[in-house]
Amino acid sequence: MKYISLLGATGSIGQQTIDVVRNHPEQFSLVALSAGRNIDLVRTYINEFKPELVSVHTKEDCDTLKSEFGHEHLTFMYGEEGLVAVAIYEKASILVNAVIGSVGLGPTLQAIEAGKDIALANKETLVTAGHLVMNAVRQAGVQLLPVDSEHSAIFQALQGEQEKNIERLVITASGGSFRDRTREQLVGVTVEEALNHPNWSMGAKITIDSASMMNKGLEVIEAHWLFDLPYEQIDVLLHRESVIHSMVEFHDSSVMAQLGTPDMRVPIQYALTYPDRLPLVGRKRLNLADFSKLNFAEMDFNRYPCLRYAYDAGKMGGTMPTVLNAANEAAVAVFLAGQISFLDIEMLIEQAMNRHQVIAHPDLTTIQEVDQETRQLIHTLLLKKR
Repeated sequence: MKYISLLGATGSIGQQTIDVVRNHPEQFSLVALSAGRNIDLVRTYINEFKPELVSVHTKEDCDTLKSEFGHEHLTFMYGEEGLVAVAIYEKASILVNAVIGSVGLGPTLQAIEAGKDIALANKETLVTAGHLVMNAVRQAGVQLLPVDSEHSAIFQALQGEQEKNIERLVITASGGSFRDRTREQLVGVTVEEALNHPNWSMGAKITIDSASMMNKGLEVIEAHWLFDLPYEQIDVLLHRESVIHSMVEFHDSSVMAQLGTPDMRVPIQYALTYPDRLPLVGRKRLNLADFSKLNFAEMDFNRYPCLRYAYDAGKMGGTMPTVLNAANEAAVAVFLAGQISFLDIEMLIEQAMNRHQVIAHPDLTTIQEVDQETRQLIHTLLLKKR
């Protein structure tokens, strides 16, 4: 039995993690979880899985759940303190970090220090503080297992291989909601159009990042830290069908690819069962005969400037990836609220990066300060824009 703590239980990745746990009750037990504001779903999880610790976003929701379930042997917490408590919960052997945004960084670092293996779906943890996270993983001797489909694909392709033989990594990209539009056709696109992803079912923020290609840029930075490769050896390839989830090319020109239908439960379950595998209940199996062809194209950095910003930020290093991520999170939030246009997202990110003086080798406090300063800068730029 593997005991699991889960951050972000009611989000897209969180719910699919719950599916994996539900379908293999003999293998997994959910002992601690955190959630946002979807309290009805939290109630369902409490009744079904009987966790020992539950954390929610607000004190009000925490008090409500206490009044309803106070007779049971169950602890309720809220806010950042609750996130950390779930992350380091003593009984759990592995933490699934499925929250969105830089809020996942602190709990992850504390979980690593507590000796927990990490199944990581939170890109921002490695983007903003990859050097701190990977150093902590090495010192603690824990496993950091990728949950993103692209990084899981690379991780799977590298099983039995020697990293010294890697020529390059190829991360595939579906192209997102606007892959068939020119930049001129992006003027005036709506939030609803941006959220209409052709291949994957994801949360709102990740879907917008996919449309801007920032999602792939964050994945490039993440891959740099996970697989210890320079950015010059990490490529992005447009692949409309999302059948090949990523590839590894070796020095001898051999290419290893991981294929499958788009289903995030596959990388989630692999992270939880590694190095073993289990049958995936309800899985739609890949039949290549269903595809008359698979399409590939080089990435156009002029069409997708956010991808270029990510490469630039990663190569600059220091605090610049923190600025990239914080500016993007803030800009996407106001776009989803209908306050700016889609193309304003990249404009705000570029302005934030241009104004930042890089701090090399930042500690956690510096990263957190730069993150908040960048978000405030985006707010100031928006006020000026209006």
